[in-house]
Parts: sequence; structure tokens; C-alpha cells
Amino acid sequence: VITDRLLEKGQKLRLIARDGSKLKKFVDKGAEAQTGSLDDVNFLTKAFSGATAVFAMIPANFTVKNLAEHYDHFGEAITKALQNSGASRILHLSSVGAEHPSGTGPITGLHRQEQRLNKLSANVLHLRPTYFMENLLGNIPIIKNMGINGASFRADLKIPMIATRDIGEDGANCLLNWNVNGKTERLLLGQRDLTMSEVTTILGKAIGKSDLKYVQFGYEDAEKGMIGAGISPDLAKNFIEMTKAFNDGVIRFERTKENTTPTPIEEFAKVFSTIYQSQ
Repeated sequence: VITDRLLEKGQKLRLIARDGSKLKKFVDKGAEAQTGSLDDVNFLTKAFSGATAVFAMIPANFTVKNLAEHYDHFGEAITKALQNSGASRILHLSSVGAEHPSGTGPITGLHRQEQRLNKLSANVLHLRPTYFMENLLGNIPIIKNMGINGASFRADLKIPMIATRDIGEDGANCLLNWNVNGKTERLLLGQRDLTMSEVTTILGKAIGKSDLKYVQFGYEDAEKGMIGAGISPDLAKNFIEMTKAFNDGVIRFERTKENTTPTPIEEFAKVFSTIYQSQ
């Protein structure tokens, strides 16, 4: 979404990826593409050089043996390249809870990356979105195989949930209307807070299962389930730590008009239903 929006506004974009084929549709719309390794400092320095602003994020990988090493390896390369290139505006995709140095699972790696970027002379804006609605797509096999929706979040816990397209829209607006001088963070909390039970009812209606129920899994069972689904043991362990941080109130939110975004869960449920029916 962020790429489409910036191209629509006539911005000149340089996109980087390991696989250039993923960028073709954007190149056809006028973007420049550079392909290379996202941990290659020399490649990244060249790609970042001359840019008015850089949108930086650490690539996701669900099979890494050591998540902390993955975050630090790519984070250090990105930061070094940004320093070398002299980029003056950096929009960094971080996460809610990144103010905590430990105890939040994968978010801890984003905390360390925020700290690295904050040492640069550039102006830096850390986008801190909440739990992605799209994460719920990973529950489709559970619904199909077990007839329930389940995870290790407390059933009664109100969680802000955001559609990723809202992150893209907000990020594009930040880049187009840059007003950051120094280092700052921006929370993005989605349209409203929802319990997993409420989410399950809405998704159930969308897929024709109005009696669909949410079941809270124990942490150990949830961890084993993730590993069984192909997620690395270390990543599964980190996801459980993140869930605990939500359940225990370590990750806290204060909703305002400024950090509320437009897309409701009911809109996402239409997308969920389409993908559910196709599998």
C-alpha cells in the first residue's frame, strides 16, 4: 500500500528486494528497482544514497534458528548503510511495545533496532503498529481442522488490531508530509480494541460458522502447535513471550484520535472469508 500510494502521488521511488520479480508490478508503474542481499552493507548504501527519505524494516523470517541474531544481523547492516548513505529522513517499521528492552518476544529485536537508529544524526520516525489483523489468517487451519478458533491470548483481553493497509496509508502520509525533527515514535492502534472472543464471532459469521467459538490454548500447547506448523522453535518461544506480555499487561496502550485508523475488523473479515473459502 505504501508503495502504491507514493507512486500515485508522483513520487520517485527506489525499491530494494532480494527477488526482483516481486517488484515488477511497481516498476511497470514507474518505480526503480534494485536487487541484492538485504544484509549487504555496500549494496544497501548504494541503494539508500541520494534518497530524500528511507522506509526501513527488518525482513521477516519464520524459520530462523535464532531470532535475536536475525534481527541484529539485518538491523546492524541497515543502520550502517543508512549512516554511510547520509540519509536524513528515516521511517522505521517497529512495533507497539518497542519501548521495552526485554520480555516482549520478537518486539525486543525492534527495540534494539530503534536504539541503533536513534544514534544516527538523521531524523527518525518509528512507526509502532499493534497486532496485525492479517495474523488471524494463520488460524484458518485450526478453524478447518478443529472447528474452533484458538490462540494463547486471554479470551477476555481487549487488544487493538490493525489492518496492514492502514499502516501503509499512514506511513505514506508520514513520508509525504514529513514533520519530524529528531527522533520520535508514532503508535498505530487500528480502528478499535477487540477480544479474541469478539473477533471469533465476527470471523465466524463471515465464513458461515455463526457458532464458532474461541478457545484459549495453554502456552506450552500453543508453542508446540506453532512448531508443528513449521515455525522454528526459537520463534515459537518468542511469540509465546509476546503473548504473555499482552496477557499480563506489560504491553499497554492509550488510544487517541491520532493513533486510531479507519479499517474495522468487519471489513477485514471479508478478506478473511475469501481466503478461508479458497483453502
